[in-house]
Amino acid sequence: MSDHDHKHDHNHEHGHEGGGKNDLAVFQHGRPPVDRSAIQGWGADLDRKNRPGVPMERMPQRLDAPLMQPTQQEQHVEVLVSPERPHMTPLFGSPQPPSGVSGMLRRAAFKTTENDLRHWLLLLLADRVNMVEGVVDDLARGHVPNVLAEMGIKAEWEHNRSGLVKKVAVAAAVAGVGYYLLKRRSDSRDRY
Repeated sequence: MSDHDHKHDHNHEHGHEGGGKNDLAVFQHGRPPVDRSAIQGWGADLDRKNRPGVPMERMPQRLDAPLMQPTQQEQHVEVLVSPERPHMTPLFGSPQPPSGVSGMLRRAAFKTTENDLRHWLLLLLADRVNMVEGVVDDLARGHVPNVLAEMGIKAEWEHNRSGLVKKVAVAAAVAGVGYYLLKRRSDSRDRY
């Protein structure tokens, strides 16, 4: 075992590093010591008094205004709170309370902690379900949503035509393969 073949479970203050912390000769494993004092400007900021940011100054100087806790916002709708928080935050968003199937999914998500993958997957699913609920709600009110415009198809056609063509081709291929597999399955059932 050579001088430098050892585990790194201790500090490196042993003989081959030049002797002390203030020594400018630095040992790099596998290379001979380098005298950094020969490099112009190296070590200029080792002494804190020579550093341009010491003492650190901030212009304009900070105001020493006391920070006060905001008053608690009144809660008029259901607000979902993470189980990791001991209480409701003073301010919170309340424009769209949970409702419908997506609301049930969100409530289920907030029964788990944020480091649980199920929490985030349920929230993603709830978002997709909420999108479908919105389309159904529009249709129930007699408003036919312009799905293509809302999906950004027009902008995609104007600014990324080749990307849109690829997406449509992939979607058509997937739909075609799905149709073929379903047709083949139903044909095989009819034969037997």
